[in-house]
Amino acid sequence: MNYKIQNTQSGTLCRYSHFSPEGGLAEVHAMITVEGREDSFSGQCSRLLSAVRELEAQPLMQGMQLVMRRFFLSDAINQASAIDDPRPCTTSFIGQSPLDGSKIAAWYYYVGPQAQVTSRADTTIVSHAGRKHIWSHAQLSTAETSYDQAHSIISHYETFLGTHGATMERNCIRTWFFVKDVDTQYRGLVLARRELFERMGMNSQTHYIASTGIGGCPIQPASLVQMESYAITPKATQRYLYAPTHLNRTYEYGVTFERGVVLDLDDRHVCYISGTASIDNHGKVVHVGDVNAQAHRMWENVETLLLEGGMTYDDVVQMIVYLRDPADYPLVKRLYDERFPSTPRVITLAPVCRPTWLVEMEVIAVRKNG
Repeated sequence: MNYKIQNTQSGTLCRYSHFSPEGGLAEVHAMITVEGREDSFSGQCSRLLSAVRELEAQPLMQGMQLVMRRFFLSDAINQASAIDDPRPCTTSFIGQSPLDGSKIAAWYYYVGPQAQVTSRADTTIVSHAGRKHIWSHAQLSTAETSYDQAHSIISHYETFLGTHGATMERNCIRTWFFVKDVDTQYRGLVLARRELFERMGMNSQTHYIASTGIGGCPIQPASLVQMESYAITPKATQRYLYAPTHLNRTYEYGVTFERGVVLDLDDRHVCYISGTASIDNHGKVVHVGDVNAQAHRMWENVETLLLEGGMTYDDVVQMIVYLRDPADYPLVKRLYDERFPSTPRVITLAPVCRPTWLVEMEVIAVRKNG
């Protein structure tokens, strides 16, 4: 993977990956963090957006098209409306404080000029090689409970996919669920998702969907659950990843998602690893209370999933790391700086769905087909 690190004139750090197979569609994933952290949110946001412009001015970005962006914010409800970048693309705002002490960080995703990119509302469609890649963000509800909200969000998404001749069971590749007060509200999401997936034909004998369910504050005060998603139509070949030597099947402890999935496209394989923590193949938390040991077991689990998908950490285009306790950040940052010095990443404050899990990570990896 081609990694670049850009220390910008605006006082930010931009790590980005550039994947460009010969004759195929180029893509760039950029993770942008703010270095100077003593100014206001507007000042930090202005400098981050300046870094985006500096990135987009690079020669390798010529012709690249913005598909989606996610802003990690220390106070999403108040800050989202102050971000002044009106360009149409799938945009999400989530309350997950960057743990470097700043108020804002961002993930930007681009594809090359060979694709046709169209955006409206919170959906972007990338049309290329006879397929549509559908990125949808900020799916919310204001129903009374987390169960009702998740039920409403997933049901509406299935209806939305139907307008594209798709379903969650056939076409949805990846979901993210951000749950306010995950220690108490996650259960409602789990129940609603399992119930609806059963109706859609997804169960322990078929398959589920790669997913992250993590703590995060939605941008609407009344919302307990926020869903973001990626789907592709017509259906592409999907290979689900299990790593049975290291991990168990999620349904064994009552949840319904896949550990990872590899998408086989004409010019590449794309691997989406779900939120993964320090767990063994019996579903038990490993190294309770030791974030250092948990990080190493988590890395081992993710690496095993990648290898099953025919990839390694060298193919990873971006990482998101979630920590329960901000006091663990200096140690975890040092661990990542030592092992993954150039890989685009962000580390945020986001409790995992089990209180004894101190750290979780998710990754996307890409390798040329053949």
